[in-house]
Amino acid sequence: MGIKVLLWMLLILPWFTLVFLSKETLKRYMPVTIFTCLLITIIFQIAYTFKWWTIYQYIVPWGYMIDVSFAYGIFAVGTLWIFHLTSHKFWVYVITNAIIDAFFAFIALAILLPSFGIGAYELLRPWQYFLVIFALSFVIYGFHIWQQGIFKTPEEGHTKAESGELKVRGFIRSRTKAR
Repeated sequence: MGIKVLLWMLLILPWFTLVFLSKETLKRYMPVTIFTCLLITIIFQIAYTFKWWTIYQYIVPWGYMIDVSFAYGIFAVGTLWIFHLTSHKFWVYVITNAIIDAFFAFIALAILLPSFGIGAYELLRPWQYFLVIFALSFVIYGFHIWQQGIFKTPEEGHTKAESGELKVRGFIRSRTKAR
């Protein structure tokens, strides 16, 4: 029973840390967080299919396939915090991800989870998991850069909504009407 409480805490408690972030920061980094959740869910599905690891303890009925506590708790919120703290500093982002991914691959998933009976590697080695999750960090960084470009105009450096232009059915219309 204590392990299930720990898993619920790993799912819920990280979200409470977001009260320390501004509304603008949440709006800025939530799309990459949601995208990361999608990708980590796909990785968990692949891992289940190819038996990369086995999950023994879970808190939702489909938890044997996806570690919900990790994917939608600590990993999702951790992604948001990493982007917030390393914004526009690519090498700091890379180094931070390398350190955190190494911790998860070589300590958390290789030592802690098996010792608590939560899960264990099967056909995947810790260094292989590290490579997968580290490669994921570049994919989500690229998504974030692309997503930021959607909301900013290169000339003006602010959103189209701020400039008073709206794109409606292929036409650019100004918000201010001529009087």
